[in-house]
Amino acid sequence: MYVGIDVGTSMVKAAAFDATGRQLAVESRPVGLSLHGGFVEQDMEEIYGAVVGVLDALTSAVAEPVELAGLTGQGDGVWLVDGEGRPVRPAASWMDGRAHELVDRWLADGTFETVFRRTGSAMFPGCPGPLLAWLDSREPQALDAAKAALYCKDVVFHRLTGAGPTTDVSDASMPFLDPRTRTYDNRVVELLGLTHRRGLLAPVSDPVATAEARGEGLPSGTRIANGPYDLPACALGAGVTSPGDGLLIVGTCLASLVATTELDLTGEPAGLYISTDRPGHWLRAMPAMVGTAALDWVLSTTGVRHDEVDGLLAETPPGANGVRVLPYFAPSGERAPFVEPRLRAELTGVSLESTRGDLVRATCEGIGYAARHCLETAGLTGELAVCGGGTRSPAWMRLLADVLGRPLRVVEGEVGARGAVLAAAERYGVGLDAKAWTEPTAVVEPDPGRAAAYTRGYEEHLARLAQARARARA
Repeated sequence: MYVGIDVGTSMVKAAAFDATGRQLAVESRPVGLSLHGGFVEQDMEEIYGAVVGVLDALTSAVAEPVELAGLTGQGDGVWLVDGEGRPVRPAASWMDGRAHELVDRWLADGTFETVFRRTGSAMFPGCPGPLLAWLDSREPQALDAAKAALYCKDVVFHRLTGAGPTTDVSDASMPFLDPRTRTYDNRVVELLGLTHRRGLLAPVSDPVATAEARGEGLPSGTRIANGPYDLPACALGAGVTSPGDGLLIVGTCLASLVATTELDLTGEPAGLYISTDRPGHWLRAMPAMVGTAALDWVLSTTGVRHDEVDGLLAETPPGANGVRVLPYFAPSGERAPFVEPRLRAELTGVSLESTRGDLVRATCEGIGYAARHCLETAGLTGELAVCGGGTRSPAWMRLLADVLGRPLRVVEGEVGARGAVLAAAERYGVGLDAKAWTEPTAVVEPDPGRAAAYTRGYEEHLARLAQARARARA
């Protein structure tokens, strides 16, 4: 069997596949997030323990030898480790907002734009540049004690294999990697005041690093590959590799990706260019901060269960009886397709007559409008695949097809883990049929009448968003 490991923000999963791409089994474990005063942190030991736990359970459930394993996981944040791969302090998550004042300053003095023009990466508070600069100012002792500032999957790879600290071109894309040379841009390191911390940046393995497991979770000697991180891994797992084709990941983060061979560093700085395993090929990424997390908050606040969502969407008309939601719920604001660290969610049009269904539909519509904004900015011209936890709601998929005005290739299952296996197979020269591995499970067509109405709603959304951004800057 082939094993894909996906170390997510709130859930760690391991999936087993046969040689044809059929998913044999999945094991998962939830992991915690600590949120306090704009800080969002995670316990690295808890996460590594969850990885070993799901792998132990998976290899016990499927009594077949492991041919190879691919590893992926959440990107960004700062995961400081010592020489043994042990945590120096809790991991600062990609959702962390503590460095927003630094980003504000860099937006004002031109540093933010200069970094984007050099690397194609629009910094946001939870990416490594601002976080490392904040830690250097506020917790220098943590950086002094660290051997490396890694990403999530790199910590797991380090611990599973004993290999030295390393990362890959996909994770390193934000914000220090020059996408043309595929090496660190030392001028960017200097601009962020981190030259004296340059040694914390892990060596970039290009292609991804490989090693053998030491026996925790996976049998000793199992071949494993480190990367790419979850966004490009999902693109591989959904078959999004041709220029112009796109992927929408409806997960905790709402991520829009479009494959491209063009590197355009003009226009409003936003999102990033993710370097892939093929030089000259990138993913134009617009990873909005909040996807299903926004809906989860509304469901929790209104007392609606997840299994009630489809019924409420079916009962409530498009337009949600005038209720509108700008779904920017993250404590660190928004990072794509624009950067506004102080932007917050807004609910309008609510009255005593508004129902739970109105609030749920308005939230789903707002997330759809945000996705359309991201995909248009990223340059979508071809087919669109969709994956993530949101695909479990057929009604939401129909709503998304209508809001986006295009067919959706729905790819279910553990798409990130699937992509990690495909990347590992490519790295090891194992011949797997990528087309068979990435077949969609369904295609959802938009309704022409509703799509036309939502096009008008989208224009209204952009107008409300412009006003909200102006207020955030005031």
